[in-house]
Amino acid sequence: MKTLLKTLSVTFCIFFLAISSFAEQPAANETMKQLSFSAGQELAKSIQELNKLREQIATEKLPLAQELTTLEEKLAQIRRDHEKVTRLVDAGNLEIITIKAEMKARQDELAYIGNLLDEYARTFESKINVSELQYCGEAILTAKQATENTTLSLPEKFARQTAFVNVSLKRLFDAIGGMRFPGVGVDFQGAVADGQFAIIGPVALFCAKIGGAAGLAIPQSGSTKPLIRPLEGKLQSGIADLVETGEGLVPLDPSRGGALKALVQKTSLIHIFKKGGPIMWPLLLAAILPMGTVLERVFFLINEQRKRNPQEMETFFAAVGQGDTEIAIRISKVSKYHVVRTLGYALTHKEKSLESALLYAQEQELKRFRRGIPILDTVITLAPLLGLLGTVTGMMGSFSLIGGELSAPGAITGGIAEALIATAFGLGIAITSLIPFNFLNTKMEEARLEIELAATQLELMMHPQESTADAVAHVAHPRQPIMEELL
Repeated sequence: MKTLLKTLSVTFCIFFLAISSFAEQPAANETMKQLSFSAGQELAKSIQELNKLREQIATEKLPLAQELTTLEEKLAQIRRDHEKVTRLVDAGNLEIITIKAEMKARQDELAYIGNLLDEYARTFESKINVSELQYCGEAILTAKQATENTTLSLPEKFARQTAFVNVSLKRLFDAIGGMRFPGVGVDFQGAVADGQFAIIGPVALFCAKIGGAAGLAIPQSGSTKPLIRPLEGKLQSGIADLVETGEGLVPLDPSRGGALKALVQKTSLIHIFKKGGPIMWPLLLAAILPMGTVLERVFFLINEQRKRNPQEMETFFAAVGQGDTEIAIRISKVSKYHVVRTLGYALTHKEKSLESALLYAQEQELKRFRRGIPILDTVITLAPLLGLLGTVTGMMGSFSLIGGELSAPGAITGGIAEALIATAFGLGIAITSLIPFNFLNTKMEEARLEIELAATQLELMMHPQESTADAVAHVAHPRQPIMEELL
């Protein structure tokens, strides 16, 4: 098509050039005719080719139109399919959002259920007897570790937790009417014994296979193995038969184990004293000494308070004020008041030295008040040291087992209990002795102050009398200094 158009263009150009040349050059007409003839032929040929092309276009137009129609129909179908897919995608997105919300809700439910199962596994251990850990302890440990193990998938975690739930349900049905299972217990000597447990309500009983040791299974700190405590009297009889055969008689406990627990945990001062070890005997002596001393001092102070007679002391000072020391000395000799006795002794020896006599009599009286205080002072210092010694010996007994037989935690805790009991008794004795010690010191200082005040008053009253006696002696012999001068 482009070639035909190009040919026609060239033909027309030649034609117009021929005409122009004919007008300008008449002489070249022949040439122009030839050129015109050639151009005509080329024009006719081009027109013929153009017609052929038109016929070809007309022939090919209908299939192309049909093909175009087909393609348009396909495009419309594709658009309809696209719209349908778009609607499906939008609906799918809405469904995905709904499904995600449901998945989130289910995940929250699963997490809640997992937390409940984990809490159930952790609290279940505290609800059962310590001996039952040998029956279902492995399942409890597996369930507790399921939530902590990050390598486990969610189904695996639920499988372990549900397995523990099945074990706990089995234990529930087994416990109806009582249950028995093999296990290990520790007796009071710290020996580990294989035997069999029997769970009857809140009470766990044990009977060893060898030796026949039987008793109540109670928990002990620091060990998963229960301590076997034998009972006394009628409570002990029948336990071995009950555990071994599943049949027997035990006393009824309507308190659901509370009375039996109180019986086991019942202690007395004598029991604690025996648990404290051999150091408790020196501590007992250290407790008796201050007790007797305090009682003696209390009676002494009550007696001295009863002997106080302020009126008698006023009579004594009145006699001294009048210069009649003989009467004052006689009053002091019959008096039971320690202050009056001290002052009377000083008056008796006033010719030698009144001050020294007062100090001597004061120390003699205060010696009576000071009696027993050194004992309390010694006990206050000695009791904590004895308690510390008991602590050291108890800890030595405990640590001597470490490195030896570690399956006897009862013996280890017994040594620690011995150490703590000795320390507590030593500190208690020192603390209780400190109060009367300070009280007696206070009473002694009060007696000292009372004697010193009375002694000072006596000295003040005696000095004027001595000055008057000197003046009388000087008046009786007024010329003696003159005669001495003359001589």
